[in-house]
Amino acid sequence: MTHVTTPANSARSETASHSRPVWQVSAFAGVIAAVATELFGLVARAAGVPMSAAGFGEATATPVTVGMFAMGTLLCTALATILAMILARFAARPARAFTRATVVLTALSLAVPLSAAGTATATKLTLAGAHLLAAAIIIPTVSRRLTVSRRLTRPRGASQAAESSGA
Repeated sequence: MTHVTTPANSARSETASHSRPVWQVSAFAGVIAAVATELFGLVARAAGVPMSAAGFGEATATPVTVGMFAMGTLLCTALATILAMILARFAARPARAFTRATVVLTALSLAVPLSAAGTATATKLTLAGAHLLAAAIIIPTVSRRLTVSRRLTRPRGASQAAESSGA
């Protein structure tokens, strides 16, 4: 007996290790990014970077306490997860749409720390670096998962259906 590999069979075997739901992949990436950004912040503190920053539209700086890097990362991950799940459901190319949207949102997020009043330049750069670090972990991980999910759920075209039915 011979085994014929069809596109449907190869897609299933290819994605066996990638069968986790989008929200789980996103949550896992978010936890890894939260740990990474928190460690990044702790290293910056140890290096002498002052950890006081003004919030958006505020004139005076307040302390950036331990845990705030992770908290901010997890909050943004929750929003990115919602976006990813919506795009996985409705977008023709969810990975591409997610990547484009999150890269733009990351660029916009840099405006907050870089324009913070009463904040040292080293702090501004550290906060912006944490944004980029989190994005570098979360965006590619979730985007890869969205690519896999689209391959699994792609509707069969008329030519593929005709070929498989022997016509």
